Amino acid sequence: MLENIDLSLAVTNGDYKKSMKTLQVELGELQRKAWELKIPIIIVFEGWHASGMGEDINRFILPLDPRGYDFHTMTRPCYKEELKPFLLHFWSRIPIRGRIGIFDRSWYSRAVIELFAEEKNKDALEKSLEELTYFERQLSDDGYLILKFFLHISEKEQKERFKEIKKRGIPLILEEYKDKSGKDLQFIEGYEEYLPVVEKILERTDVPYAPWTIIEANDRNFAVLKIMSKVAGAIKKCIEKVTRTPEQQTIKYLDMAKEKLPALDRSFLEKVDLSKSIPLEEYRESKKLFQEKIENLQYELLRRKRSTVIIFEGWDAAGKGGNIHRLVEQLNPRLYRVVPVGSPNDYEKAHQYLWRFCDAIPMAGHITIFDRSWYGRVLVERVEGFSTEEEWGRAYREINEFEKILYDSGAIILKFWLHIDKETQQERFESRLTDPEKRWKITDDDWRNRNRWDDYEIAVNEMLQKTSTIGAPWIVVESNDKRCSRIKVLKTVAETIEKELDT
Repeated sequence: MLENIDLSLAVTNGDYKKSMKTLQVELGELQRKAWELKIPIIIVFEGWHASGMGEDINRFILPLDPRGYDFHTMTRPCYKEELKPFLLHFWSRIPIRGRIGIFDRSWYSRAVIELFAEEKNKDALEKSLEELTYFERQLSDDGYLILKFFLHISEKEQKERFKEIKKRGIPLILEEYKDKSGKDLQFIEGYEEYLPVVEKILERTDVPYAPWTIIEANDRNFAVLKIMSKVAGAIKKCIEKVTRTPEQQTIKYLDMAKEKLPALDRSFLEKVDLSKSIPLEEYRESKKLFQEKIENLQYELLRRKRSTVIIFEGWDAAGKGGNIHRLVEQLNPRLYRVVPVGSPNDYEKAHQYLWRFCDAIPMAGHITIFDRSWYGRVLVERVEGFSTEEEWGRAYREINEFEKILYDSGAIILKFWLHIDKETQQERFESRLTDPEKRWKITDDDWRNRNRWDDYEIAVNEMLQKTSTIGAPWIVVESNDKRCSRIKVLKTVAETIEKELDT
């Protein structure tokens, strides 16, 4: 692939200056138009060391308004980042709608450096590439324009540039690109070794929604002009697509989950036995037993550096708060975090919907408990019309992929749906209205949601069946009886962690 690239391509100084002036004006105008249309853009730069990337990026961004882009340079992850899936480091840096995110090296360099250069782990690299395709496709589906450039020079040219760099006394090795032993890992003396790895990455991740463009970078003027013209052309096409009239657009809705899942059971929740109950004395004994187990297990999780994600979803007044309170009652607050999830604010809405959850994903050894979660995409956003059918329809696949990334990184995932019937919900609503200490818990939204019970029931049935996976299964908790509900949650958490840790 790379060996067949013609690296002799070049431009004269006259042609360069003329074309550069035109492209600078054009890029400035396109950036402003993309901001007006709220088109988010991601531009990735990868390439051989000494390919001139820093200089080329600088020439490229000069005509852009610096208030409209974010520049990110890949560095070695800090301690906290190393304790999370590496992709979350980049999820948190995706631009809001209308801005441009420019990455001077990216998730690809991180994957190569950590999984190939350090560990020589080809299987882990392959899995990482699969996760990268999830990441880029989800962003593209959400309207992001993704452009990826690989700056290619010959091995001979690279050696000549190294000589020039050393001659000029410019530091060749940047501290942040060294491995833990201090050895540089940025392709400096391993051109032949890394060539097949780089080609594999380019071939595996060159997709229509996030294509690679190979930049012939032996001639730096030619490289810069090609980058700028490719970016300008891609933004223009994207603007044309966005500004088409509804009649000109062909919107395809593809429910990916239907390809692998059996026919949905619309009466799934109706089969849950809500008559289960537990005597008070048995509740107290079981509660004490499982709380002590979980208290001890949190330290074992820390010792083994296993993170735990616990999600609570359920009907209004089903007892999520009470369950969470009993779950954390004896835990060390330094090792867990409870994240209440409400409606996204304007800044969160300006990102892809999973973005706002990335910071809350626990570090290895810690526990995060979500009081509602990313499943709002296929529940409230679906039922209330806050997302389109195309958006919530593809969210099943996106959520499964997101959770798979967490699971593959070693996270233990528990997802609870707290189920009650309409009569029990009515009783609890009325009880809250008459209790001054609980009246704050009932809102107009609760009553409005109750009026759409049937619509939510359809959405819940579909969610439970389409997003229950081997690594992240749903546990339906019979919650008409609060004591029964709390013991099932405590017992499930304790037994699941014990099984995962093999204690």
